[in-house]
Amino acid sequence: MSKNPKLHSVAANFLQSLLDRGIDHVFANAGTDFAPIIEGLVEAKKAGIKTPEFITVPHENVAITMAHGYFLATGKPAAVMVHVTVGTANALCGLMNASRDNAPILLMAGRTPSTEKGHIGSRNASIHWGQDSFDQGGAVREYVKWDYELRPGQPPEEIVGRALDIAMTEPRGPVYLCMPREVLGDLTESTPAAPRNRELGASISSPSSKGIKQAADYIAAAEFPIIITSCSGRDPANVAKLTRIAESYGIGVTAPGEPGARELNIPLQHPMFLGIHPDEALEKADVIVALDCEVPWWPSAVTPGKETKLIHIAPDPFFSNYPVRGYEMDLAISGSTSIALCKLEDALEEACKSESDKQEQRLAGLHALDKERKAGLAQAMEAAAGSSPVNPVWVAQCINKLKDDNTVVVNELGVPLQFLDMDQPRSYLSSSLAGGLGFGLGASLGAKMGAPEKNIILVVGDGSYMFGCPTAAHHTAKLHGLPTTTIVMNNARWHAVHRSTLGMYPDGLASQEDIMPLVSLGDTPEFDQIMEACGGHGEKVNHADQLEEALKRCLDANKKGQAALINLVAGF
Repeated sequence: MSKNPKLHSVAANFLQSLLDRGIDHVFANAGTDFAPIIEGLVEAKKAGIKTPEFITVPHENVAITMAHGYFLATGKPAAVMVHVTVGTANALCGLMNASRDNAPILLMAGRTPSTEKGHIGSRNASIHWGQDSFDQGGAVREYVKWDYELRPGQPPEEIVGRALDIAMTEPRGPVYLCMPREVLGDLTESTPAAPRNRELGASISSPSSKGIKQAADYIAAAEFPIIITSCSGRDPANVAKLTRIAESYGIGVTAPGEPGARELNIPLQHPMFLGIHPDEALEKADVIVALDCEVPWWPSAVTPGKETKLIHIAPDPFFSNYPVRGYEMDLAISGSTSIALCKLEDALEEACKSESDKQEQRLAGLHALDKERKAGLAQAMEAAAGSSPVNPVWVAQCINKLKDDNTVVVNELGVPLQFLDMDQPRSYLSSSLAGGLGFGLGASLGAKMGAPEKNIILVVGDGSYMFGCPTAAHHTAKLHGLPTTTIVMNNARWHAVHRSTLGMYPDGLASQEDIMPLVSLGDTPEFDQIMEACGGHGEKVNHADQLEEALKRCLDANKKGQAALINLVAGF
């Protein structure tokens, strides 16, 4: 690596420290605070010094969701850089999603100059007074593991390294770093410390062997044990582990209620998969293992039996960053889920030696349930085949026909998980429990950047699509060559709001209205034309029999380097 000139800016050291500490991509939306960064990037390029790739993104919400999707597709952290307080505010919704999803994003923001004169970076625009704040980090503090402001004289590599170590230590999560313009513009003769010869974050902790053995004993003695998991498949190796454990010992696997699983944890049509939030299974189960699952069931809707053994396994099984979470536990086991599955498999082999008859009975019961579930899915798919408006179940059917092992489905309130037939690790990605809409568009682009060989299909509700800053997202796709296919489920209403109102007041006055207040979106925009205006391929589909061919054309457009979108008139 070439060295910086003897006298250079702190920004030059900062840029090198990002790369040396494991950041390959920075999704950036610049402002006046970026002047030292821009100068440093040009200086590094001319000197032959390697820096992370800075990706220009014309809206902060798209930038942070791209970093989120990049992490989900690769397992590697990414960085986001935004403009002072206002850029932070635009990124805040995505930061909340990242926090609840344990996504280790390094969110960096410039800080408006503090000095009014006397420094090369002193204030020289009116906004430098208006964008000042008493505590810039206070705006994000509840949603990050750590926040800090770079001080004069501090080696940036130490601060960047600390930020990423904290972000990547389980339970993972985002961190926030403020960087004043004057500090980045200061001159220094120091060179960045050499790259560290270790992985980011602390070594993962091993769950209690005693606790795992007790869990295995409970499972071995059970008539109907189940595992509920949301994101154990974030470690790709866990998909095979969990599948093997389930089919070897007769354990049903379920996903929690909407948004359901956020990762592919077990093949979605596997006989041991019981579907999303099956109330009957939860009520019947005599052992329930909540594995990497913040909300395994809704206490207002279903209650496990009083004698049911309840086991929670996660890096933090109490999810201490949630203000209220009152689930009972017979066992709370902290530590790496990946190690927990390895230990559990070994412990079950020993515990189940004398329980072979019980295992066979459990397997027979689960296969019968699977047959019943598959019959229900087939019936629903048959009913959806000719529907108009198009049913989301038919969308899943068309994706199943056209996908291959190289396909990734990104789902933001668009398609019912249980109808998809995905079986590859990291082939299904979904939004976090924070419920911040606008995740899907940026996440699909970030996933494409992280895994360019993959075919990315985003299925997104029309409201969520509009929250995703579509013009900025589609322009980013063209600007950086990120062809994905987006299916917008256009039912012209806030479906979640409609359903929630009916759930709380099934026989209320609002249920009798043809159009509920605050639910209808009226005549929605021609979403396909927004894509076309940004240089992509757009289509509008009104009937189920048009969808498969339209999806083929979109995937063909992707192969030619063109982003594509289907504006799908849908019903729920």
